[in-house]
Amino acid sequence: MLVAPTVQAQPQTISQAEYAEAYQARRDSLIHHYAHRYDPDDYGRATYFDVAARLTLGIDEEGVMAMLDTLLSRPPRGDMFWMYPFMTAWFGGLNDLPPRYTEPLRDLWRTYMPYRGDTENHWALYYATLYLMAQEFPDDPAESWFSGKSAAENRAEAEDYLLQWMDLTTTIGQGEYDSPHYLKVFIAPMALLYAYARDPAMRLRAEMMLDYFIADFAVESLDGLYGGAHSRLYEREVVQPVFTAAARFAWLLFGNAPYAASGESYILAQTGYVPPLILYQIATDRSEPYVHREYKRTRHRIRNSALKNAPVYKYTSMRREYVFGSSQGGLLQPIQQQTWDLTWAVDDPRGVHNTLFALHPYSSPHEGTMYFAEPWDMVTELIARSKKEYDLPTKWTGGSPYEQVFQHGDALVALYDIPEGTRHPHVSGFFSKDLARREEDASGWIFAQGGDALIAYYPLAPYEWRQEEKGDWRLHSPHRQNGAVVQVAPASAFSSWEAFTEAVRALPLTTGTQPEPNARFTTLSGAVLTARYGETPTVDGEAVDYDGWPLFEGPFLRAERGSRMLEIRYGRARRVLDFNTLTITESIE
Repeated sequence: MLVAPTVQAQPQTISQAEYAEAYQARRDSLIHHYAHRYDPDDYGRATYFDVAARLTLGIDEEGVMAMLDTLLSRPPRGDMFWMYPFMTAWFGGLNDLPPRYTEPLRDLWRTYMPYRGDTENHWALYYATLYLMAQEFPDDPAESWFSGKSAAENRAEAEDYLLQWMDLTTTIGQGEYDSPHYLKVFIAPMALLYAYARDPAMRLRAEMMLDYFIADFAVESLDGLYGGAHSRLYEREVVQPVFTAAARFAWLLFGNAPYAASGESYILAQTGYVPPLILYQIATDRSEPYVHREYKRTRHRIRNSALKNAPVYKYTSMRREYVFGSSQGGLLQPIQQQTWDLTWAVDDPRGVHNTLFALHPYSSPHEGTMYFAEPWDMVTELIARSKKEYDLPTKWTGGSPYEQVFQHGDALVALYDIPEGTRHPHVSGFFSKDLARREEDASGWIFAQGGDALIAYYPLAPYEWRQEEKGDWRLHSPHRQNGAVVQVAPASAFSSWEAFTEAVRALPLTTGTQPEPNARFTTLSGAVLTARYGETPTVDGEAVDYDGWPLFEGPFLRAERGSRMLEIRYGRARRVLDFNTLTITESIE
């Protein structure tokens, strides 16, 4: 018998006005949360978000002053992560306070020198907020700024970077792409620009980027959880997909994830952005399965690569029961990459590890020096200071130059060819404690069920099971030539568990590990997949066309590489973001 199915949220048919009203209610509740979360005894814990919320609502002036006195008594810290909460409060009402407060607040931008950072999200935060602060004091000379540049120079530098970054994103994709954690710090600076930039063109660009990022998230989200391959996420997020900033945004934007507050979602609430209805429809309608492809880029490489931005080919299969997605493998993002993932729907994802994936836990100065400027003999130790899991053999995040992944529909082949002498020369598979079942038999297949996702996992090399501290199971395979074939299917496609397992066992499958890991597999849909490490995989004898991979392609999003355009589609509705002409066009086909 199959395990009892989960209850799925169904897409709703509502008008833009009805959606905006529901969104407004969630937005108001978030603002009230930040306005009321601290009593006078706890004002010392208050942040600029709490100040902004009280100023926005026009309440408790005495409390606001007490919070500000505490904030001004402490030296700023956090670099660009100080800059954007400050700007939220500044536009929330700090700029209307008496000079006793505005003057020392303004002077912080002279006495405190925030580090610009070294990642895509750092620079988006830094330059968006510098742009806005320079706009507020357009005539201030160089000596009144931490940078030693005048307001005009600061604004020009910030604008130049922001326009170049938007152009890069809309032609060859993001570098910190589809991150369930760092999505928040791309939405936050764009929301601030959307609401507070005085230049109409910059405001419009920011609105278009908000639509762009939210659409990118919506199409790969299932009940508010960001599925598929990701550039960056943390250990606790990779095993519990609801524990992410993306899920917090999903609650605010779409109302289809558990409530959880965050400062970045507060920013979106304060700034007044209301997503177009078409994004809500895309995020919540899983009535029909679909395949979605995306083209992204690696973070800027500074060494050990012939390409500054290597391509990232993403493939996602979406159903109401699960989201199954991947990238092609390799070192696509340092430290926190997730190459492939299966996430299944559950009634309530809080506390649930509703995911399955595998990786080679690679760690090397080769990766560190590819993306960071530090010396070879220091870079790994420096990375591990802040990302403590990076050099651990038991880590659950990271890319590997010795991993090659290929997906077609609901089937995936992952191959590993790890050279002798490589640190951590093994493959780890994550099998959740929350799987409804997990079985093995003489066929070599491992069968499992998570929610309504039926899973078949075929390891190419011997393995053993190791139970993790929180109850999850690690498939540990200490073999350098390795891999797996994975087939997923919805429970509704089979009359019973036995029917599924029998169907998988009957599928033609040949695998090997010498001289290179390889597999030939006929999927449940009848497609014949062949993959050999180091070669281009094929589907029914045709090589996968990576050269023709689109920027976005699926039923909801379409864009060609280099186009600077994104067509958002739902039913007959169209919303086109055209960065060439700086226009948003809506139509009914």
